[in-house]
Amino acid sequence: MKFYDRKKELEILKALYEQSKENGRMTVLTGRRRVGKTLLALEFTKSHKYIYLFVAKKSEPLLCREYIEEIKKVYDIPVIGEIHTFKGVFSLLLEIAQKEHFTLIIDEFQEFYNINPAVYSEIQHLWDLNKNRCKLNLIFIGSIYSLVHKIFENSKEPLYQRADRVFHIRPFKIKTISHILRDYDHGDLKTLFNFYLITGGVPRYIDLLVNNSIFSFSRMLDFLLEEYSPFLNEGKNLLIEEFGKEYGTYFSILELISAGKTSRNEIESILERQVGGYLARLENDYAIISKHKPLNAKPNSRIQKYRIIDNFLNFWFRFIYRHRSAVETGNFSYIKQVINRDYNVYSGRILESFFQQLFADTLLYNRIGSYWEKGNLNEIDLVAINDMEKTIVMAEIKLNKSKIRLEVLKKKSEKLLNKYVGYRPQWLALSLEDAEEYL
Repeated sequence: MKFYDRKKELEILKALYEQSKENGRMTVLTGRRRVGKTLLALEFTKSHKYIYLFVAKKSEPLLCREYIEEIKKVYDIPVIGEIHTFKGVFSLLLEIAQKEHFTLIIDEFQEFYNINPAVYSEIQHLWDLNKNRCKLNLIFIGSIYSLVHKIFENSKEPLYQRADRVFHIRPFKIKTISHILRDYDHGDLKTLFNFYLITGGVPRYIDLLVNNSIFSFSRMLDFLLEEYSPFLNEGKNLLIEEFGKEYGTYFSILELISAGKTSRNEIESILERQVGGYLARLENDYAIISKHKPLNAKPNSRIQKYRIIDNFLNFWFRFIYRHRSAVETGNFSYIKQVINRDYNVYSGRILESFFQQLFADTLLYNRIGSYWEKGNLNEIDLVAINDMEKTIVMAEIKLNKSKIRLEVLKKKSEKLLNKYVGYRPQWLALSLEDAEEYL
């Protein structure tokens, strides 16, 4: 699959590169695994010199030996003696950068926590001494969100506020997924929605599907749910390192949220334990869930729900992790039956977020969300507000449009509209066939 999107990121990276001709620039690319951080960095460096160093789980001396070889491929310089520390490697690179202008990419930078945590203080010291007299465009890439956040955004850490830019690379938006599918002659809305539902816009997952010519939902399930599928253990591979030894509790919470148990009370009643701390860390430290309140709710309102931000992880916990016994016994046909049975209910929730993203991308509204009252009464799937023009859109969203009754929607919106006197209301019935208007 060719390189798609990331135009804004490439523009900013180019500007930073030009600035680094005068003095050093430090950039951080972070985001979940498979989102295309490394691909973005390599796409950016296509037109100029760069050195790429990957922080593998090896001893520091072994890594440094590999790094020296990589440096020699780009710059034919004499290295006197053995360099056994990253401090020595970084000092050498800064010395080169005093004469040469180039980009240095250090991938999986957070792994130094497991190899030698002192590296961060050493880099900070060397960077502070040399930044203004070198021509180095330094790019750090990190996949463990909590560690990358700690390294660069925790005031107690040595590299705090050293980065000139921190990019949080996110999955592709719906319009980009649509563009990709049209390039493969599968631009219909049903395929687009199922790609969004399964991959959530994660480039690596889209790449796997399109390169294997998998476009129908049934073939997606066959590919996901077969022996040796790269997706079967994907949730574990992504998150166990994040969560550490307490991953079991976090996984149980995420499984419940994916199954529709979206309030703290529901989760605690099933797990029979307090989970407030876990929910806070999942939201703030790991950025895996988000807290949603009814649009227009007061900041201290306790009416709130939790959602898994990542569509793929939501799907993985709902259907693969939840049925791990069937996975272990190879009974994939059972899981497919469950998915097909639950598809309408599950996809209905995803369709709501699908339209919320489409509405957000129009840039016509400054507030977008959903609405409900205490006890889940008078739920409205989508509310979009433009406070400047005083307009408010309220929409009911269903796979089967014939089941939508606008008169019921208008009745449910009465209490909400009391807070928007003078706003022009619009009520919409939305189904998948209406998405074309917003693409």
